[in-house]
Amino acid sequence: MKKIVSHIWPLTKRKTSKINGPLEVTWINGKKVLDSQNANYSYGALQKVLEYGLLQIEMQQVNELLILGLGGGSVIKSLQNRFNYQGKITAVEIDDTIIQIAKDEFDIKENKQLRIIHSDAIQYVNHCKKCYDLIIVDIFIDHTVPESFYDQKFWSSLNQLVKLGGYIIFNAGIFLEDTSKIAPIKSILEPNTICKQHNKVEGVNTLLIGNKVM
Repeated sequence: MKKIVSHIWPLTKRKTSKINGPLEVTWINGKKVLDSQNANYSYGALQKVLEYGLLQIEMQQVNELLILGLGGGSVIKSLQNRFNYQGKITAVEIDDTIIQIAKDEFDIKENKQLRIIHSDAIQYVNHCKKCYDLIIVDIFIDHTVPESFYDQKFWSSLNQLVKLGGYIIFNAGIFLEDTSKIAPIKSILEPNTICKQHNKVEGVNTLLIGNKVM
């Protein structure tokens, strides 16, 4: 019934996170989305942005992947439904309210394929001993990527977790006019990684996509 009614007027459920502030889960035009105060968090434009990124890589080569920033889990739905991904997924999310929303509102729950870790992404990367075929970095507080995720030390550590032939997709920002933030990341990755910057994806987002070749 909610899905039908949402075609006439949106139905919204509001929650508050200590980390992300006000959050809204809204049924609109037959689809449920998660929004922060100023940006779409999951299942709206953001889902299309990350699907664009996934289309740029060889998904058939990916057997195990890491997602930093679970959000409502829309990228997991895309992987499973649009890309028919059957491999292992580890998703790291610092915000326990977001994790609960993903479970309760979008049916994103741990199973044999999916492991959800409640942790700070930087701490996870610094202590991780495992390598992945694909790492997706999609971390925002409201509409802003925290400065620590542009830091060269973070990217140096992250690069060590990418397998030879593997990929990185970094959702680098919304309306990111200061591209100088991307250049230091490329300088860390490019000795062994081919990097391509995609601007104005879905009109607003900047993606950095890397393929580790040596």
